[in-house]
Amino acid sequence: MNTLFAIAQQFANAVTGITPLGNGLINDTYLVTTPSSPFVLQRINRTVFPEPEQIMANLATLNQHIAQKTAASVKLQIPEILKTTANASLYQDQIGDCWRALSFIADTESIEAIGTIGDAEQAGFALGHFHRLISDLDPSLLHDTLPGFHITPGYLKRYHQVLQQSDHPEDHYCADFIARFQSIADDLEAARQQGLLSLRVIHGDPKLNNFLFDKHTHKILSIIDLDTVKPGLVHYDIGDCLRSCCSTSDPVGFDLDICAALLKSYLSEAGAFFSEHDYHYLYPAIRLIPFELGIRFYTDYLEGNRYFKVTEPEQNLRRAVSQFRLCESIMAQEQTIKGLISQLQSTD
Repeated sequence: MNTLFAIAQQFANAVTGITPLGNGLINDTYLVTTPSSPFVLQRINRTVFPEPEQIMANLATLNQHIAQKTAASVKLQIPEILKTTANASLYQDQIGDCWRALSFIADTESIEAIGTIGDAEQAGFALGHFHRLISDLDPSLLHDTLPGFHITPGYLKRYHQVLQQSDHPEDHYCADFIARFQSIADDLEAARQQGLLSLRVIHGDPKLNNFLFDKHTHKILSIIDLDTVKPGLVHYDIGDCLRSCCSTSDPVGFDLDICAALLKSYLSEAGAFFSEHDYHYLYPAIRLIPFELGIRFYTDYLEGNRYFKVTEPEQNLRRAVSQFRLCESIMAQEQTIKGLISQLQSTD
């Protein structure tokens, strides 16, 4: 803790307290209190993000782009970069870890599960609004901070390599599921290569707990965890948001009512730039992201849990099973989901 205080003091002259914040699987995050205003302190996981400077450059570009919009047209707060006392965006400690500080958005909370249809509508609107705000930001201006991220054929290739080398006993359900449906891995990337889908700026990780809800009005005020902002397909964001929001447990399944509310609100914002091909590839995106994440969790389990944080050795295995069960539920409701998308397209 003394070391944490010393690091926090690189960003503020006086620090009165430090407490863990959130439950992210990648970075270590803390809330730092000071006599003036609190801020968020994060240690960037350099195993995942080997070039922290690129993350900060992307965030600066994003903030500058949104700052150029009229205040009335911006309905989300984006965390601001706080400089060190030496006016740097990052602080590197004695063991080489990189730390950054961001403004804290007060009176907000994140949630782990959709509680009401209103929550789903808020998530859809917030993601759509974020995409709309950055739809005119040239993706070539941003660094690709995670090369290969969301490129499902790459994860599938890595899985096959690990499977051959692994000494772990296989979970037959996971291995069989991947073998049966691996043909869907290239759905979105093939469309991009054919020019049917365009590269845009994406969030990269818009799961539910990366939205901050106002504690009083329960409207979303901010979208956070912007390390993965990069050039990509907005379909990765939509699929991941729906995966996170529509997943049910006991039994694992995909909630169509939440999907309908979220997609309708999303398209109320993002429909302005959606093409016919964008609509066509919505269902493949909804199906693909849980399949992709299941492959990633299962591969990480086989490799000894190197990427995702775990509290016990088989946690990533259970995570993988849940994602594949979710994917099964989506595929069982394919025609209904496609019908919903067609209906939303015709009313857009």
